Amino acid sequence: MSRLVCVSNRISLPRKSAAPGGLAVGVLSALKRTGGLWFGWGGETTDEPPGDPDLHIREGVTYATVDLRKREFDLYYNGYANQVLWPLFHYFLRGMRYNVEERDAYESVNRLFAQKLLPLLQPRDLIWVHDYHLIPLGRHLREMGVSGPLGFFLHIPFPNIEMLRVLPPYAELLRDLTHYDVVGFQTENDLKAFYSGIEHLFGAEAIRGDGRVRVGDRTLRAEVFPIGVDVVTVQNEAMEAMSSDVVRRMYDSLMGRQLMVGVDRLDYSKGLVERFSAYQHFLETYPENVGRITYMQIAPLSRSDVKAYVEIRQSLEQAAGRTNGRFADTDWTPIRYLNRNFPHATLMGLLRSAHVGIVTPLRDGMNLVAKEFVAAQNPDDPGVLILSNLAGAARELGSALLVNPYDSRAVGHAIQAALAMPLPERRERHAAMLQILKRNDIAAWSRRFIEALEKAGGSEPRVRAVGKGS
Repeated sequence: MSRLVCVSNRISLPRKSAAPGGLAVGVLSALKRTGGLWFGWGGETTDEPPGDPDLHIREGVTYATVDLRKREFDLYYNGYANQVLWPLFHYFLRGMRYNVEERDAYESVNRLFAQKLLPLLQPRDLIWVHDYHLIPLGRHLREMGVSGPLGFFLHIPFPNIEMLRVLPPYAELLRDLTHYDVVGFQTENDLKAFYSGIEHLFGAEAIRGDGRVRVGDRTLRAEVFPIGVDVVTVQNEAMEAMSSDVVRRMYDSLMGRQLMVGVDRLDYSKGLVERFSAYQHFLETYPENVGRITYMQIAPLSRSDVKAYVEIRQSLEQAAGRTNGRFADTDWTPIRYLNRNFPHATLMGLLRSAHVGIVTPLRDGMNLVAKEFVAAQNPDDPGVLILSNLAGAARELGSALLVNPYDSRAVGHAIQAALAMPLPERRERHAAMLQILKRNDIAAWSRRFIEALEKAGGSEPRVRAVGKGS
């Protein structure tokens, strides 16, 4: 059996007190089946040249972590990854700032990852690279003698060529992706956008009738692999958390009011400013709800060193202050805005308590919170999901109330519809979405990708020139 090697920008050693997130659940379940390796940055920066990876073994999985130089990390991560690729891939050109020095650091860190990973590889490894931070990694591994198979999965949207061309080295980015054997995307739209780039750069003949891409002597498979959630775990966590102190105190504090919950990383792509505006419009349009609904927005701080994230935090604090100042009463606060993390199990309990889950990103690769909200609900009395039609999850969760997140009036109407929806309709919508979640859960996602990678690799040895002195 081949060993699976996963590579991501950041990895954390598992802790008993913390439940792994969506990506970690899928990756770990696959790694444990093969006794695999997970490689990435361990969260530490240094002023010295990075040394050999630190190795830790947990439940048959080897975690290999490397340090990065402080300045290089800042240029690579806060700079190129999150001030160039992130806004570009999410269609936010206003937030994009291209800098050659940051681009060089991005290349340098990817080269370092390849150099540090290479001695740890074995001849028949399957290598699975994750997300936009590491697009060039496949090219560097090929140049160092890794013959395949290499897989890459993009967790965020992929832009159409007319947007991608804004990036000065867009052609290099597309060529880097052709060094992989399997390239995976969240949705059919992302796949089509990738094909638009391939056709622009290499011609329509590069795209074969079966969807494969042929560039020079290399053939790759580009496919859709929508990431899911661990439905059973979410359900169990949500039920158990209902009796926890945090959830019980929150529930008691509602004093019989209906609850709407949003859970988002603090990021301009999540549409939080627009969401707060829509909630205020809802209270203005449907004044009978004043004092009868509480909107709790959980938004842990994110990328606090990037200016755009400081600005959005200020905007949200001001928006929440305006709404609360206008509508609050002595015993009611319209918006509870929390910039803090909660354990995953606690979040699932809060989602289960909600009459409405609101997930309205301006653009999102998938959005697992939408799926977790559905999985966490009590099927006998489920809440209603309001979901942006610009999130990847909308392709699967068509029974949610789909809205354009820029349309505050439509979002306000959706909140009213969700609160007034009769129980039979809520049950019907929830059952349809839950069935899809079970079919496309996190285990199915990782299994399908690995099967595609194994098929691409055939039976040939997977690595050449591996190890020190080879």
